[in-house]
Amino acid sequence: MSNITIYEDQYNESKFWKKLFKVVRLTSVGLIEKALVLYYAAKDEATPKWAKSVIFGALGYFVFPLDAIPDIIPVAGYTDDLSVLAAAIATVIVYIKDEHKQMARAKVENILK
Repeated sequence: MSNITIYEDQYNESKFWKKLFKVVRLTSVGLIEKALVLYYAAKDEATPKWAKSVIFGALGYFVFPLDAIPDIIPVAGYTDDLSVLAAAIATVIVYIKDEHKQMARAKVENILK
């Protein structure tokens, strides 16, 4: 019995959609959470203007439809966005507070409900 036959027996449409949505949620959570952490840090009056400039630049890249890897490419389309957001976080990390992280986590949980 070939591997294809073994896997073919495991397939059904319900399992397919359940797994697909699980993968989408898991792969996009990191991206969403990083964007939200930056968003909340930018909204904080204590964050310096130069840091807000870095944050808004990264968030601008995130929302801009024409970037290095088009977002319509499944999973890979967001790798450049994730990289830009991660670089922005690394640059302004000293201004990211636990409360920004907590608000981002709460919002992600709310989105995923």
